Amino acid sequence: MGKTIPLYLQIQQHLLEKIQSGNWAAEHQIPPEEQLARDFGVSRMTANKAIHDLVQQGYLVRQAGVGTFVTDHKAESSLVEVHNIADEVRNRSHEYSCDVLLVEAKSADDEVSMRLGVRLGAQVFHTLILHYENGTPIQLEERYVNPRHAPRYLETNFHQHTPNEVLVAACPITDVEHVVEAVLVDKETAALLDIDSPQPCLQLIRRTWSGEQLISYARLTHPGGRYKLRSSLHTS
Repeated sequence: MGKTIPLYLQIQQHLLEKIQSGNWAAEHQIPPEEQLARDFGVSRMTANKAIHDLVQQGYLVRQAGVGTFVTDHKAESSLVEVHNIADEVRNRSHEYSCDVLLVEAKSADDEVSMRLGVRLGAQVFHTLILHYENGTPIQLEERYVNPRHAPRYLETNFHQHTPNEVLVAACPITDVEHVVEAVLVDKETAALLDIDSPQPCLQLIRRTWSGEQLISYARLTHPGGRYKLRSSLHTS
C-alpha cells in the first residue's frame, strides 16, 4: 500500500491547485482556518500548519485581523539582463527541471533567416526545451543558433546545461534585443505549458550578439498567470 499523504499536505495541495490554476488570483482571500478544518475534517492546528507553510513559501500573506490572501507569486525574469533560467529558479530556493523536446539541425526558413541574419536555407541549430519550476511549466524555449559561433551546441546535454550557459561560454554576450508581446498560443503549446488555450501568454523574442556577431534568436513563451518580466532604469 502507498503512503498516506499527511492531512496538512492535502490542504496545501488543494490551496495550490486553486492558486496555480488561476482560479484564485493575486489578492484573493482564501477560506479561514475554521472553514478549512471543517471541510477537511481536521483540527484547526492542522489547517494552520498548511497555511503557515504556504505563507513561508510566499504563496500566501496574512493580514492581521483581516484574513489570508494569495500573493502575486509569479516567476520573474529581468527584461534588461540575460540570466540562466535554471539559476533564476534555484535562486528562489525552488527546484528546476526541464524536458528536452527537440535538438536538431535544420534549414533556415524566412523568419529564422531574417531574425538570425543568415541566408535562406542555411543550416542552423534548433532546440525546443520546456523549463519547470517545482514541477510546473514556466517557459517554453524555442531557440535558433548560428552554427559558426557555437559549432558544438547540439552536443550539449541540455538536462545539465541550459542553452544560455552553453552560448555564454562559447560567445560572451555583449548586446541583447528584446521584444515582448501578449499572445494566445496554439493547442499544442498550451498543452505543453499545462494551460487552457484561451489563456494569454507572455512571449519574449530575444536576439543576442557577441561583438558584431549575431549568435542566437529565441522565442520564450511563458504562461501569463505564472510569469512576470521586470525592468529597472537608473538615471543620474
